[in-house]
Amino acid sequence: MSTPQATAAAETSTPEPAILFRVDGGLARVTLNRPKQLNAINEEAAHLWRDIAAEIDRRDDIRAVLFDAVGRAFCAGGDVASMVGTSGEDVTALADVIHEGHSILRDTPKPIVAAVHGTAVGGGLGFMLVADHIVAAESAVFGSKYADIGLTPDCGVSTLLPEAIGMRRALQLTLSDRMLTASEAEAWGLVTETVTDDEVAARAQAVAQYWLDGATAAYGQAKRLLRQAPKRSYRESLDDEARTIGAAIGSPDAQARIAAFVAPRTR
Repeated sequence: MSTPQATAAAETSTPEPAILFRVDGGLARVTLNRPKQLNAINEEAAHLWRDIAAEIDRRDDIRAVLFDAVGRAFCAGGDVASMVGTSGEDVTALADVIHEGHSILRDTPKPIVAAVHGTAVGGGLGFMLVADHIVAAESAVFGSKYADIGLTPDCGVSTLLPEAIGMRRALQLTLSDRMLTASEAEAWGLVTETVTDDEVAARAQAVAQYWLDGATAAYGQAKRLLRQAPKRSYRESLDDEARTIGAAIGSPDAQARIAAFVAPRTR
């Protein structure tokens, strides 16, 4: 039986945010934190996602990002229950908030690794595909499910999904009720690699640590160049490549690495 003091403390305690965010040693960790709702995105989560994305982009001490989730699912997409009775204008406005966060993270020169377990469906695919490297648990499953409730893709799915797996497969996944296993998702190019369930967190951490221990700035700029290429002309990409490598070669990190690379050849 709880004491009056314990009851009062429970009533006045502040609930945890829908998305957790912390930074340690240059690594930002972003964790979806609505386990009872399978990490479905509600209004609070949408605004936190946008604000966290903006903070990641502007902070110089953040050099890489690890994205994961708590509970038994990675992300079930939008919180459909919270949409009941809402207007189309409200849903559009909420999608715009999420999309702003996606745009920032897609373009930021900071590499992102996602650790995915359980289910990633609907908009959850879009959240997952913002990452540059996706480590999936072997028991994870993936699907569209938009049409099941009479809705259409959001969270970048209409762009990110065909970009990852090709148009024909994206259409197949979106226009059916098919669910992909983790091994199928890896074969299709939806995820980068599949590991056992108990290895997901450690493997994602290892990927992030590899970036942090290496030429982090170069990895980030390479990610930015590749991510932005589909949105512009070949000439624009070439010009950006020239500017970026010109800026990189003068950095202390590049100078030290180049010197170490050529040293054996000059002896």
